[in-house]
Amino acid sequence: MKNIVVIGAGTMGNGIAHVFAMNGYSVSLVDISEAALERALGTISKNLDRMVKKEKITEADKSETLANITLSTNLNEAAATADLVVEAATENIDLKLKIFKQIDEAAPANAILATNTSSISITKIAAVTSRPAQVIGMHFMNPVPVMKLVEVIRGYATSDEVTNTIMEMSKNLGKIPTEVNDYPGFIANRILMPMINEAIYSLYESVAGVEEIDTVMKLGMAHPMGPLQLADFIGLDVCLSILNVLHDGFGNPKYAPCPLLVNMVTAGYLGRKTGEGFYKYEKGSKELVVSSRFKKNDASLV
Repeated sequence: MKNIVVIGAGTMGNGIAHVFAMNGYSVSLVDISEAALERALGTISKNLDRMVKKEKITEADKSETLANITLSTNLNEAAATADLVVEAATENIDLKLKIFKQIDEAAPANAILATNTSSISITKIAAVTSRPAQVIGMHFMNPVPVMKLVEVIRGYATSDEVTNTIMEMSKNLGKIPTEVNDYPGFIANRILMPMINEAIYSLYESVAGVEEIDTVMKLGMAHPMGPLQLADFIGLDVCLSILNVLHDGFGNPKYAPCPLLVNMVTAGYLGRKTGEGFYKYEKGSKELVVSSRFKKNDASLV
């Protein structure tokens, strides 16, 4: 398995392409936007420069990695010779089902179709293809070049052979794969998102302020990043989407998203990617500043 197609040139897609290419795979990075593809290649190049500076790789390694990546806006053409397709598009069920129908028709019969979804049912995605045994979840963590975990999710029909292949391939990428079964949120987000949601509820109910909540979790629980900062990093819209999947999938009110989270997403305050969430982000600044919309110990939006 040498020919890899990665669909989506966003944060996760370019990171996945980077890791495969750096480990000697031939990668076609596909997106509908040429501008997005060029930005993705620029991001990969900058990340490789960082690795060269830290002496983790050489300039020759960087050149070889970039040479392994081809950019394309033609999904059918790229998928035609794929051994593995990894979909890393937006976390939207309708979009993912559309993509999987298309790649099922375009990819060779023996190709494995993987999705980087963080919460959507692998079984549901597999059901729109003619090869459900060859559909699997390959959930990388952000930032992909740094984080070791790959959550490998078996759909209801995923074969042992395909699962074993993806587990071994993940190890070849220098990752640590962990096999889980296909239920809402899998393991990572089934545990993480209720914690983030509870942190937002604690803010919403004025139990403590943004900094106080994050400080307790960082110093008291040895978390490298507080739950509210992490929510900003992930994207509040993504957090809301995953919570909705959990809520709909289990029908349990404990997964109901906090009204404050819903309001923030509706208003367009999505965290780091929009410049403001629970914290305010200014280009070029690493200082963590609580959004002025939150008063100390008061979650009311000003």
